Order: sequence, then C-alpha cells, then structure tokens
Amino acid sequence: MHFTSEQRLDDGVLEREFTLGEIPGTLWTPQSASASAPAPLILLGHPGGLHKMYPRLAARARHSAAEGYAAATIELPGSGDRPRSAAAEQARADLRRALEAGEPVDDDIVDRLVLPLVDKAVPEWQTTLDALLALPEIGGPVGYSGGVIAIGTRLAVVEPRISAAVLFAGSFVPRALFEEARQVTIPLHVLLQWDDEGNDRQQALDLFDAFGSKEKTLHANLGGHTGVPQFAGDAAAQFFTRHLK
Repeated sequence: MHFTSEQRLDDGVLEREFTLGEIPGTLWTPQSASASAPAPLILLGHPGGLHKMYPRLAARARHSAAEGYAAATIELPGSGDRPRSAAAEQARADLRRALEAGEPVDDDIVDRLVLPLVDKAVPEWQTTLDALLALPEIGGPVGYSGGVIAIGTRLAVVEPRISAAVLFAGSFVPRALFEEARQVTIPLHVLLQWDDEGNDRQQALDLFDAFGSKEKTLHANLGGHTGVPQFAGDAAAQFFTRHLK
C-alpha cells in the first residue's frame, strides 16, 4: 500500500489516498485512532467511479469517523481510470438499451455485467483488507457498508474477518448469487429505497428472504435511489455500534 496524498479535514479526520498495485483507494481515520487504540474498520462499497462518488463517500466516512471507525474504499474494476473491459461495456450497453426501451432485463445481461465484476472485485477487497489491517492504527472488527449488493453478498460469504454488513439494495443480482446468499450468516442490515428507478424491488425482497443470517433487518423507505433519509443512516450506524463495538 502506497499513500499518494494526505490531508487533515476540518473535523480532524485524516484522509489519505492510496494505491495497492493497480487499485486506487481512499482511507479515512478518526483522530482517536492510534497504535495503542486501533480503530474498527468499515469498508465502503459503491457502484464505481471514485471521483464522482467522492462527496457521498466522504460524507459516509466522516460520519463513521465521528463514531470512532476508520473507513476505506477502493475503485471497482473497470471504473474510474481503471482499464475498461469490452465485455462489461457491451453488457452495460445492452442493459441501458433494455431499460430505455422499458423491456425486462434478462438474466444473461445481468450475468455478463455483474458476475465478472464480483469475481474480480472481491479478491481485490480482500487484498486491500490485508493491507489495511497491517496498519497499526487500524484493527478489527470489520464491517462492510454499501453496494454493489452482489459484491457485499459474496464478501459476506468468503471473508471471515467481516463481522457485520449494511447492504444497499439497488443493483441487479445474478441468480447464482441467491444460492450464495443462503450461506451468509453474519448480521445484516439491508437498506431498500422503495421507488428506486433502477432497482428490481421484488428481486431485492427475494434476495433479503434468501439470506441465511439469523439476524437480518430490512429498512425500506419511500423515495428514489439517492433519497435515503438521514434517520435510515442513523439506524445503520446503530447497527454497527451493536456489532463492531
């Protein structure tokens, strides 16, 4: 992990950009974090495009830091300045065409778009987690918060260091991931925007039903994709307080 920039924000949070091989990312740590008192860690998932997503990610990270957590995110494969995949670009074009035509999005498009992304992104998250936990000011437990929900689902199955997850419904899920969802056992808090324009609401409900966790909560609110109310974020923070502290 190579840190490429560093700044202290006005609330005392230390923001550092880094690269890990070809993976760019950002780490935020609260003032309270130190080698003698390492901070728990929340991994911030997002749909890709770190620069575009920065305002929302930074706000989430600073909210987490106020609760005593470090937070980190990485750029997804094929997003931002990372090399594009011709197959993924074609699948994305097919998805856009289906949505604009008001046609159902078939499983083939979803599989071509999402499965290769999950297969590449999850090992990158695990490599990043290795590097983050090697820093003296960061310790466990670890939580995951955000989307893409298929990535969060796979991580919840294969990464034993993640103790709890807040998953954002709002992206397409391959059918194969429903079988993996049944293997998830960690506590889950799922956020669903009921009127999300790009989300298959019934699929999101079916995925929640499939999760094998004994403790799982669905927090559904009226509104579109970016209209998550503040109290929903507060409830997610309380969830992490129960499971990461």
